[in-house]
Amino acid sequence: MLLLILDLAGTFVFALSGATAGVKRRLDLFGVLVLSFVAGNFGGITRDLLIGSVPPGAISDWRYLAVSLLAGTITFYWSTAIEKLSSPVLIFDAAGLALFAVSGAQKALAFGLNPLMAALLGMLTGIGGGMVRDILAAEIPAVLRADIYAVAALAGAGIVVVGQMLDVPAIAATLAGALVCFGLRLMAIRRGWRLPVAGARE
Repeated sequence: MLLLILDLAGTFVFALSGATAGVKRRLDLFGVLVLSFVAGNFGGITRDLLIGSVPPGAISDWRYLAVSLLAGTITFYWSTAIEKLSSPVLIFDAAGLALFAVSGAQKALAFGLNPLMAALLGMLTGIGGGMVRDILAAEIPAVLRADIYAVAALAGAGIVVVGQMLDVPAIAATLAGALVCFGLRLMAIRRGWRLPVAGARE
């Protein structure tokens, strides 16, 4: 149940980020809904395919589609209210990154993956939807250019993995991992923390 809640919550907030990006690009309703579905589900689909959980939950469970379309519809028709938030795409993206990083690690562990691969798969789950969203919106993916992004996802997923190794209750480890990932991502945005950039010393 915890994994399903995390997955659906992550799907919703990442779908909001995709839909908001579509509205900013002035796409029509169909385009906004496509971006909301892709952003909300691509990371989870990739995770499920890699661990052999087929068909992926985003395809076999109608709730993922419903949550994605709901987020896209809300954003399309109430975009003015959402845009009043400070950097809505970044906020929704950070929340989705955190939720998917920890849920990805949890599901990987449940399928018997070793700790290292579970942490990496959690990171991949977190960054996947945002990458495809940015590509479809004709932008360089945030994970390739932004302030600390994949590292934040890896940190959150890593906390979940370490928590299981230390027999920490799953809810506590998951909450801690999500908060660390979300907080690290927002601090990186606020303070401009980033990895070294190619050609920066030239």
